Amino acid sequence: MGKTIVLKIDDKEVKVKEGMTILEAAKRAGVEIPTLCYLEGLEPYGACRVCSVEIERRGRSRIVAACCYPAEEGLKVVTRSPKIDKIRKTIIELAGVMAGEDVAGETRALASEYHADLSRFRARVSMEPTKCILCGICVRRCIEATWDSAIGFIGRGVNRRVVLYPERAGTCAICNYCQRVCPTGRISSTGPDPPFPHVDDVLSGRK
Repeated sequence: MGKTIVLKIDDKEVKVKEGMTILEAAKRAGVEIPTLCYLEGLEPYGACRVCSVEIERRGRSRIVAACCYPAEEGLKVVTRSPKIDKIRKTIIELAGVMAGEDVAGETRALASEYHADLSRFRARVSMEPTKCILCGICVRRCIEATWDSAIGFIGRGVNRRVVLYPERAGTCAICNYCQRVCPTGRISSTGPDPPFPHVDDVLSGRK
């Protein structure tokens, strides 16, 4: 059994086992922190930052990702405030650059809750939206389901995308293991819409 630590989340005293994250501690206390790239059972990824919270430790405060930051003795955590809401709103709007306005799922729900304009930054970039926010859940879930990825990431920055490995396309067509967890609605029961490009097409510049 791990050591028990005490922290405060929104002025509520919470006792948890050492080694838990702020997000896990908040869930234990019944405090909701929004996420897009987090999925229980998978290793925290920390990509979307929607779970950002403000912590105070030894008189100093800063913003951290609740899904990755460990709960600590005496830590004070604020999960909702005008400052936090503004950060989350901006993060969701930035996600809209790649996702576009035609998204569903948790992304659409959070955009509504935080009054985020998914088209706010679209005019500043010259790229077509793909309904994908690169949260990585489908890629990580694929590894868990198949023990050998049928899809994966390729590229960096604005060129980063999820691609399909053609030699494993048959597995992807019959699995649908990632369909229920996609936070944008891109992956339906019939597969990703639009389909993930083949890695060979991306590397050759055809897509």
